[in-house]
Amino acid sequence: MIETGSLQSQAYKTMKELILSKSLDSGVLYSETRLAKELGISRTPLREALQCLSQDGYITIMPSRGFQIRTLNKKTMAESIEARCAIEGFCVHLFASCEDEVRKQELLEDLKESLSRQKAALTSKNFPESFTEEDHKFHMTFVHFAENSEFNQLFQRLLYMIHLTTSGALTITGRAQTTYEEHLKFYQLLKKGDADQAYQALIAHLMMPLKMDLI
Repeated sequence: MIETGSLQSQAYKTMKELILSKSLDSGVLYSETRLAKELGISRTPLREALQCLSQDGYITIMPSRGFQIRTLNKKTMAESIEARCAIEGFCVHLFASCEDEVRKQELLEDLKESLSRQKAALTSKNFPESFTEEDHKFHMTFVHFAENSEFNQLFQRLLYMIHLTTSGALTITGRAQTTYEEHLKFYQLLKKGDADQAYQALIAHLMMPLKMDLI
């Protein structure tokens, strides 16, 4: 017998794929019971998966009514970007003040490897999906350096809004290449030990979508 936890994991994965592929309409109020029947998923694991999706910022649950896919608007985009600036900006401070040179070098190496994958993704067959994934990993790697579980949870909850923002930005010709170059500049400033300039470069990079009139 498959355990409920495993069924929940499958339901979560299925729902997440449907959301990211835009197979579910963000303007629809979905019934848990009806969706479970349509997808052939038992209600209990689906309900548990929906709770996790809500916690991770993908959906908004409306008690006794159903749930809706979260949408990106000017307010949600601005709020998610501001939250990222607060978290990732503080991580620059932590990196600059860290006295463990081994940890710092390990992070720089991880970021360097991510940059190599980003560069390859620019011309891959799976672009822009492959580049979007590497973009997220680059920032997550930096956040994880803080070893702060609250940061990790907050960033996880921001990921869907980040995904929507990135997807919108990458529809603009040349933005992916510019994103890679901004990541590279940030990495080089960190490596150089110029925390102030690295911070400024990071904030400018994160705030850029607000200046691009994506919505």
